[in-house]
Amino acid sequence: MRACSEHVIFGSFFLLDTNTKTRTGKQCKDSSIMLLLALVLGVLAGSVHCDSESNARLVVAKNVLNQFVVEGKDLTILYTLYNVGSSPATAVTLTEESFSESAFKVVHGLTSIKWKSIAPGTNVSHSIILRPMKAGVFNFTSAKVTYKPSEEAAVQVAYSTGPGEGVIMSNKDYQRKHSPHLVDWGLFSLMCIPTMLVPLLIWYRSHSKYENFKAKKN
Repeated sequence: MRACSEHVIFGSFFLLDTNTKTRTGKQCKDSSIMLLLALVLGVLAGSVHCDSESNARLVVAKNVLNQFVVEGKDLTILYTLYNVGSSPATAVTLTEESFSESAFKVVHGLTSIKWKSIAPGTNVSHSIILRPMKAGVFNFTSAKVTYKPSEEAAVQVAYSTGPGEGVIMSNKDYQRKHSPHLVDWGLFSLMCIPTMLVPLLIWYRSHSKYENFKAKKN
């Protein structure tokens, strides 16, 4: 039995526009199409490069779940591993090395995790929560996955989808654009009080004088 050759999985891209810094409906649709294409390519690649249908094949997706990536705020990364083969993938290891300690703080989760096996036709997920330490452009590259497509086969190497470049907004810019601005609205309300109070006082005095004059006349 001959094991499948080493491969790279292609798929979805980072859904954060560097100009608008927002996720769009078209991009989300494109991401779903690309992920579906990756699954199809994984199946087709198996029929071309494998002599046996009994091997496991993993398709790995890496996605940024945040709509906005902001300096000092939690960032969630989701990894999903699909076994599109017909046998269990064993000794599976996911390793993430693209987030340096100087640029990101790990808040929750592991950057390296293992699964004993992934059954055919199923998937497993793993997520980590990071905190960007500085603003700027960052290239979200692929994670590395190793596994054995069969008990007798050599260790296989695969790579997840690479979200690509995205903009990490500074906390100051994010607050300016997306905070509720309660202080600003409060100050605006205080400034509006005189413009409403002065006419009310003038009306009240005029009304009082009229009532007094009317009472004296009667």
